[in-house]
Amino acid sequence: MPEYHVGAAQTAEEIARFKRAVEQAQKQLRQLQARAESLPAGAASEIAILLEAHHAMLAGSRLVRGVEEIIKIARVNAEAAIERQIVEIGANFARMDDSYLAARVADVREVGQRLLRNLMQQQYHPFAAAKPGSILIAEEITPADTALMDPKQIAGFATVLGGAEGHAAIMARALGMPAVLGVAALMQGVGQNDLIIIDGHRGEITVRPDAAQRRAARQMLQKQTAERGKLRALKRLASVTRDGVAINLHANLELPRELDAALDAGAQGIGLLRTEFMFMNRADLPDEEEQYQSLRELAEGLKGKPLTVRTLDIGGEKLAGALGQSSSSANPALGLRAIRLGLKVPKLLETQLAAILRAAAHGNIRILIPMISSVSQMQQVRQHVMQTAKRLQRRGVKLPDPLPPLGAMIEIPGAALAADALAQVSDFFAIGSNDLTQYTLAIDRGDEQVAELYNPLHPAVLRLIQFTAAAALRARVPVSLCGEMAGDPDYTALLTGLGLRELSMSPARLPRVKQRVRSLDFSAANCLAEQIMSQSDEAHIARLIKESAAPAGRR
Repeated sequence: MPEYHVGAAQTAEEIARFKRAVEQAQKQLRQLQARAESLPAGAASEIAILLEAHHAMLAGSRLVRGVEEIIKIARVNAEAAIERQIVEIGANFARMDDSYLAARVADVREVGQRLLRNLMQQQYHPFAAAKPGSILIAEEITPADTALMDPKQIAGFATVLGGAEGHAAIMARALGMPAVLGVAALMQGVGQNDLIIIDGHRGEITVRPDAAQRRAARQMLQKQTAERGKLRALKRLASVTRDGVAINLHANLELPRELDAALDAGAQGIGLLRTEFMFMNRADLPDEEEQYQSLRELAEGLKGKPLTVRTLDIGGEKLAGALGQSSSSANPALGLRAIRLGLKVPKLLETQLAAILRAAAHGNIRILIPMISSVSQMQQVRQHVMQTAKRLQRRGVKLPDPLPPLGAMIEIPGAALAADALAQVSDFFAIGSNDLTQYTLAIDRGDEQVAELYNPLHPAVLRLIQFTAAAALRARVPVSLCGEMAGDPDYTALLTGLGLRELSMSPARLPRVKQRVRSLDFSAANCLAEQIMSQSDEAHIARLIKESAAPAGRR
């Protein structure tokens, strides 16, 4: 990318050139939106929201303002200024302890690349020459490019950059297109016209498969097609074990647009709504009315089914900037985040609580507090709930009576070990097994150097889950589990045996877990849990789990 100095007299013209590139990009996005309307319903919805976000980035956002500032201050050309600003935003996003938000840096890069192409007057016609059945191998494929792929022409793709939580992966799933992203050595092992098998479920690609591998892939495809038909048939069946114990299966929602998919998968409610979506891709904070409208729409869409709203679970530079504060946390995972931030900035917490309380008049809402570590914190939050409710009542706002249940998210070891005490001040528990594992084992699963040590089947993690479930049972407080473990059918028997009666997972995983629930004997699940909890060796625990989940044991 060329970088050159711009004299003081040429700065205004360079900014004008950049603005012309922005206007051209806005026009291109409008054209993309028109073309996307012909996509399948789910994919059209995904790309519409994505393109709206890209539009927002081109309308006075941090990206645009930052580029103009760099041109003015550093006096470099617009292309170089864009690259510098993308690097800075990417670094800030990477420091956030939230994989979903961190993955949004791909959107910033995509908008930046569009601006660079416009500045350099490069033509862009993605995949126009691809033959039907082609598999694309690339350094990176953008979400917008993915949205415009025709699955009849493009059979799948693999990339060096990206991940399962990025928009490109979301789009591929919406289109039913297999994709494997984040394969580091991909470009060294594949040549033009090589035959390739993409296994999106396992995250594997096979280059130049032999006859046996091709036969196995065809058989797997036939099996998956038949299995999808069987799983769809489970939608209207009850989630009960063979001996009649009900296990409630709820869905985790990242974005409101996933609600239809959750209900279509048979979710009995939303066990975890991450509210961070309302704070994304913006320089300011959403006000009470905006948050209320979003939550009300979800509550009404559920038609009486429960909606568990987790208060903001975020910290770091971006939000601190919107609050007019500076952030200097060296370790965001252990710093000012989640409810710690809410209690430090009461206005932020009470604005969100007000929106939740108002929305609760339109549905069955529960309030979940993330990263609770003490009884005192729960008491402080409840006090904020009561103060907020009184203020709303003084405004004449109609609130439900009683107020929504207030739950503690058990995701750090200290909370699990204090579960007996927390149960006295909480209306329900939700165990976040991802963070509970991370904090118990002191492992960042996003760090490739130690990720292999991350193991939710570590005896210490299981003991904390068992301890929390037992404390909830003694206090007659409902308890659920909403981490990755909940969506793995191999773990269903263990979790049920440990006392969990509600599991919350991504909608796509729910049918398989229901299938597993319906194959279980509750008494056998209890025996399995007892057997596993008597073990101290992780490998042996994994073997027991694998044996219990073998197909022969399923109905």
